[in-house]
Amino acid sequence: MTLHVDDRIVILQADITTLAVDAIVNAANTSLMGGGGVDGAIHRAAGPGLLAECRTLGGARPGDAKLTAGHGLPARHVIHAVGPVWRGGDSGEDRTLASAYRRSLEVAAEAGLGTVAFPAISTGVYGFPIERATRIALSTIRDWLVQHELPEHIVLVTHGAQDLATYERIAAEALGPVS
Repeated sequence: MTLHVDDRIVILQADITTLAVDAIVNAANTSLMGGGGVDGAIHRAAGPGLLAECRTLGGARPGDAKLTAGHGLPARHVIHAVGPVWRGGDSGEDRTLASAYRRSLEVAAEAGLGTVAFPAISTGVYGFPIERATRIALSTIRDWLVQHELPEHIVLVTHGAQDLATYERIAAEALGPVS
């Protein structure tokens, strides 16, 4: 199912590794060497070339993002964004998560990328509450798009129907009806 938030943002329930976009965002760990969840799925689908390229990047700190080629993925590039580990909400997690989204958008714009697909960063094994993360993602992306031409289109990718419903509800609250 695809939900249109506005002319530049859509919400899609899909496997992010199958999307033929300019870049997919990887909810990466600080080593950028693969892990569980979305990170592991992207590394498996991309093949060994992605890991080899990630080895050259020297990792990334929480809130940062780095660009690689897509290797075996349909996406041309991967933006590796490191979100925060949830520690109860009083350790700067909101600021760090917003930074991970903003840095991903900066990296995409610097590379001239038109379409970028985001997973729900930090909501899996890092434990960030999905509703809170969705509000941060939507507000950060919306604020970026108001001020920048690139990326032209954002795809917010959910793994399951429950996350899709959360994204739809919060997008409607924040931005108006979703179709």
